[in-house]
Amino acid sequence: MFDEDLTACAELVQKGDPDRFMAVMAAPVAARPALFALYAFNVELSRAPWASQESMIAEMRVQWWRDVGTAIATGAPVRRHFVATPLARLLPTDLAVHIDAMAEARRWDIYKDPFEDEAAFDTYIQNTSGSLLWMAARMLGDADEKPVRNLGYAMGLANFLRAIPDLEKQKRIPLLNGTAEGVQRLAQTGLEALQNARSGQISKAARPALLAAWQSKVILKQAAREPHRVAEGALGQSEFAKRAGLFWRSIRTS
Repeated sequence: MFDEDLTACAELVQKGDPDRFMAVMAAPVAARPALFALYAFNVELSRAPWASQESMIAEMRVQWWRDVGTAIATGAPVRRHFVATPLARLLPTDLAVHIDAMAEARRWDIYKDPFEDEAAFDTYIQNTSGSLLWMAARMLGDADEKPVRNLGYAMGLANFLRAIPDLEKQKRIPLLNGTAEGVQRLAQTGLEALQNARSGQISKAARPALLAAWQSKVILKQAAREPHRVAEGALGQSEFAKRAGLFWRSIRTS
């Protein structure tokens, strides 16, 4: 089941996105190839804007993955690459169309301009994290899009809040309102998205994809209660708590 490319994808996810690696390893064995290929792609795309301080080079890196998405969506061959090759084999063409919006959203990471408004911020979170979770779920089985995207938004928001200190070190302006009240309001929006994610049908086959969001509620509640933890980079759980929470959620999805 795992060829050399997929093994390399798994290793990339393990090093570059260890929490999602844990989530994939908690999923059924049959689900892992698709998830590792998709999450390895996400690692590569998310790194592309930071590949160079020269914006043109970063733009070229992002555009390369945009072209990969277009090729997969149209059934054209993709250039040999340890991530792109298995992704093209495992990702349905109707889902590959989302790669274009994901790549476009990642262009924000190249530059140092703030988000234009709340709609632009929400679009960034939805087109990165929401689309990623939707693609993951549909690669595994049938699911209603709205609840999956609500969960993906909450997951993306939680991850974004954890990344605030690193983004600020890179001279980015990640939040429209970085006050305690602004952070609390944002976290509450994520918690509402989690609540809305409970409505809708998600097949048993697709549920393992949702394991990637297992920490979202805890992180968003931390930010809502103690917004200072965002700037301090203190959001998250202990390794034991993370593993215990993932274990129980994996049982519930099986």
